Amino acid sequence: MNSISPNLNLMIKACEKASKILIRDFGELENLQVSKKGPKDFVTNSDKKTEKVLINELTKNKKKYSILSEEIGFIKNDDNDYIWVIDPIDGTTNFLHGVPHFCISIGLKFRDEIISGIIFDPIKNEIFYAEKNQGAFFNNHRIRVSKRKNLDECLFATNKNGLSSTDLNARIFGSAALDLAYVASGRIDGYFQNGLNLWDIAAGTLIVKEAGGIVNYYDLEKTNNIKVVASSENINQKMLKRLNKF
Repeated sequence: MNSISPNLNLMIKACEKASKILIRDFGELENLQVSKKGPKDFVTNSDKKTEKVLINELTKNKKKYSILSEEIGFIKNDDNDYIWVIDPIDGTTNFLHGVPHFCISIGLKFRDEIISGIIFDPIKNEIFYAEKNQGAFFNNHRIRVSKRKNLDECLFATNKNGLSSTDLNARIFGSAALDLAYVASGRIDGYFQNGLNLWDIAAGTLIVKEAGGIVNYYDLEKTNNIKVVASSENINQKMLKRLNKF
């Protein structure tokens, strides 16, 4: 493993511990599909359990850092400059239906920028991470964004609203964090979406930038309703022109 900061090391360990809950619960979902109550309450419970483990692990060593997390909202602690930005399950609809495409996402925000980010896919055992000015990594190997230049040969990720606003070759994968991780690693060429929350994109935007990509529009001062476009430098301007309705 390349040299990483104590903060990132803490984030990795927190994700590894929390992922055990998600893997176990995901395995239980098949039994729940037929139960009267259905899986929705179960998934909410998984979200909360995962969040609790993540927060417990992160605050063991960094008691003063503040927290912004999907389920519990904002917790102001002594240090408001540093904020853990946590999404315990990004891709809950996939999780709910037994589709193995979801992740844990944690970003560390220092004042007005993200300085560390991790996206952990527990089912595929894939980990994407980055620190400011240190590059981006996938399972300990350096990653870079795609080199493709022809938009018609590119593959993009978005959501339902995004699909209706462009003729780009786009897919809905159902996890904003993994979409950004896939842009960073060159699996897909670009990503665009409106109406995002900070915990969906905090880690991913840093990982894309550290992998040599460009992230447009996003505003880290906002918590909700954030717009993000991400791609390589090669196609960024061409992509933005094709997203004129977006």
